[in-house]
Amino acid sequence: MVPLWLHVLGVLSLVSGVLAAGWIGWDETHRSQPMWVMNIVWPVAALFGTVLVLWGYLKFGRSAIGSATKSRRRTPDTPFPVMVGKGALHCGAGCTLGDIVAESLATFFPGVALWFGWRSLFDEKMFAVWILDYLLAFLLGVAFQYFTIRPMRGLSVRDGLIEALKADTLSLTAWQVGMYGFMAFAQFGVFRPVLGVSLTADSVEFWFMMQLAMIAGFLTSYPVNWWLLKAGIKERM
Repeated sequence: MVPLWLHVLGVLSLVSGVLAAGWIGWDETHRSQPMWVMNIVWPVAALFGTVLVLWGYLKFGRSAIGSATKSRRRTPDTPFPVMVGKGALHCGAGCTLGDIVAESLATFFPGVALWFGWRSLFDEKMFAVWILDYLLAFLLGVAFQYFTIRPMRGLSVRDGLIEALKADTLSLTAWQVGMYGFMAFAQFGVFRPVLGVSLTADSVEFWFMMQLAMIAGFLTSYPVNWWLLKAGIKERM
């Protein structure tokens, strides 16, 4: 049985994420980001990062709008570790949206999981949904990268897609590894053996664990994004 304190903590965390995302989205209506895709990235990232992402937005996102020109390029005084964090969140926004869509589809239309190996390849429905998670996150992540890299580098559609694939494949995979690893630990290491319940997408606890899993994904993708930015494969923001 899930203890009451954990349920309440989950509710508070989810509400804080929604409020932070809503406030950032509202703020961006009159403080639009120079790079339009970041108008999506910041509020989506706040869904899991809550007050931490809100702080990052106020410190390194919103403040840059008031002090910088409308250039697509970063301000020269942005610390490199912050650029790496923004790059990781850029990737994580695609992962987050993909995971939300995939988990919702599998909840409302359980047959979707059968298409990805549930009961044929996997006894665990969660593993099949992870495949759908990855595919949707990959598509959204590459799209986010495309709309960042192509205008910044003045590339053709074909070259923009190639560069977006190069920039996002490793980053997204590293993010999903962290996210999957945490969710597996939560499901098979805590909730089932200790609490005697399974994490399902129709519960508060599942989405609370997903918030924590996304933070784990940020941590595992951060060093990959560091290398991608240093190598010039990914754009600095």
